Amino acid sequence: MYSEIVLRHFQNPHQACSQAEADLVGRAGEPGAGPHLLLFVRTDGERITAAGFDTYGCPAATACGSFVSSWVEGKSFEQAAVMEAADLSAVLGQLPLGRERCAQLAVTALRDVLRQAGNRQQREGERT
Repeated sequence: MYSEIVLRHFQNPHQACSQAEADLVGRAGEPGAGPHLLLFVRTDGERITAAGFDTYGCPAATACGSFVSSWVEGKSFEQAAVMEAADLSAVLGQLPLGRERCAQLAVTALRDVLRQAGNRQQREGERT
């Protein structure tokens, strides 16, 4: 059974941000091969200014994407890097058995964004 927090995020997901508005897009999972999640972020320097998500999956995947995209806004890349799947599951009221992978899906998409941001900063540093 899903917690009240998961159901709230599933029924009213937060953070509508389209891919067209994003500087970076984090990906986790494979479209057409089970649950997948896209995390769209806009950045300003080393800070995430806006985030949104898109997912194909169960209510838990939607809730995880909704929470992570809300949580990262305003955070520096360093602050965002502390998110772990177990933390996400705990804050959502523990995901049901078999749905823990949804928290990992959202965190993997976040890690992909942070990896891209680091690569971009490294390239920009090489140009100066």
